[in-house]
Amino acid sequence: MRTAVRVLACVVLYTHARRVQKAIDDLEKDRAIASLLFAGNPSPTLAHYNNVLRSPSPKMQALDQIPTLGEELGLSSPSSVRTSDPPRILVQGGTLKTWSYASPAVDRVQVYLTTEGRPLDADIELWQGPDNTPTKMRVYSEDGNVRPFNVVIETPAAPNTVAVRNIGQIEFPLAASLIANDVDEPLSDFVATSMTVQGGSLKTFPFNPNVQAVEIMLKTDGRPLNARIELLQGPNNNKQVIELYCDDGLSRPFFGVIETPGNGNVVRIVNTAPIEFPMTASVQPHFIDEGVSMLDPVIGGDA
Repeated sequence: MRTAVRVLACVVLYTHARRVQKAIDDLEKDRAIASLLFAGNPSPTLAHYNNVLRSPSPKMQALDQIPTLGEELGLSSPSSVRTSDPPRILVQGGTLKTWSYASPAVDRVQVYLTTEGRPLDADIELWQGPDNTPTKMRVYSEDGNVRPFNVVIETPAAPNTVAVRNIGQIEFPLAASLIANDVDEPLSDFVATSMTVQGGSLKTFPFNPNVQAVEIMLKTDGRPLNARIELLQGPNNNKQVIELYCDDGLSRPFFGVIETPGNGNVVRIVNTAPIEFPMTASVQPHFIDEGVSMLDPVIGGDA
């Protein structure tokens, strides 16, 4: 009898050890994939600024968290110094990850999504209470490494949950990172640079080749905010698209930074709301590369 009990105990312990080892192996694979997604992001805007210390990480829905890596992330003011990075979370195609903030001290969150060079297709939502989604975004980027998604979401009141769903196929994972409170701020004066976009109308903003990133700010007088933001490079060639909804464009204005490498970049802002819902928009350069000459030609043809 004792021998049978010992054999059964050994079998149970062996099975448990195998499960633990498998979980460790899966975590190491996720870490390796996340490292590849964030390694070598050549964005000149991200490389221009130093890191800034961020607030403590929120409680994650995922059980396994990717530890902090050493690459730079986010855009911060030149006077700030970031000494640690937020954790990167791998979001496989067709899966959902959530970040929950219970503290009322968290009044804004910066969302950063990138890939290893594949397309980025995701839904970002702000949940506040049951069945209440005050902010929704549908995001597409042709190349999530060259043109990552970088936006600040206002989170007044508490609790708040930010949900990131990768609606791409399983072959297209993305890496997500969220930062609370200590987020990027616009460099330009919104009041001095903004213009009114009536409901159903659009505005276009062309930029020179030396503008490597632009900042976009959208706001209303308290009415709902419905907009479509497009980055064009050539006729009807969408490099990045953001479809935005906010239930209150005054308490939850939109602020984001879009990478604009190359020539012929045009930002198009479309107010998709009816004419009764105007909005105020400001699109200004966020980073200008002085090393790019306006006289350099665009060389094409076969290699």
